[in-house]
Amino acid sequence: MNADQPLFVRVYEYMADHADELLGLVGDHLAMVFCGLALALVVGIPLGILCLRSEKLAAAILGAANVIQVLPSLALLALLMLALGLGFNTMVVGLFLYSLLPIIRNTYVGLKQLDRNLVEAGRGVGMSAIQLLVKVQIPLALPFIMAGLRVAAVIAIGVATLAPLIGGEGLGRVIYSGLNMRNDVKIYAGAIPAAVLAILADTLLGWLQGRFRKGSRAAEA
Repeated sequence: MNADQPLFVRVYEYMADHADELLGLVGDHLAMVFCGLALALVVGIPLGILCLRSEKLAAAILGAANVIQVLPSLALLALLMLALGLGFNTMVVGLFLYSLLPIIRNTYVGLKQLDRNLVEAGRGVGMSAIQLLVKVQIPLALPFIMAGLRVAAVIAIGVATLAPLIGGEGLGRVIYSGLNMRNDVKIYAGAIPAAVLAILADTLLGWLQGRFRKGSRAAEA
């Protein structure tokens, strides 16, 4: 690369020359994010449902999730590293913890604000609590759940760039290599794909949220 060239040209040339390496790091980045979000969905949705049982329980669960959310990323990852060691699994647990709050909160809010007449109608036709939850409540609350997932995904993609600090992979490896070398080109070569991933995730999940919202309105009608 010629140092006299404009920065965007040098970044483009670097990304073209290291396309295979960057694609591999994008794959590693997405793997961490997907695993963390999947765990957050598996745990967060049941916790959101559990919040409906009582206001005190909701306050305790949401309060605990809030405490995790406000912890600085580096502090939380350092604590996890001491407990779990270095590498992929530790980063996945960190992403899982950071993704919990929006999923729990949106699941709870989505279920709580459902039209009570619809719930009573389900009970009136003989549905059990599980049938009512699976066939009525969760389908109608899906737009809210998707909104929570949307927020969690963008947060997770950003936090995943810290993975190299605890021995993980992902696009953060290029960013931190650039920071250590004071190389602007490498910093941008890692930061731009991470930003694009966040924008794509937000756009795709926003589109899905809109589709679910239309389906929910049709079902209510």
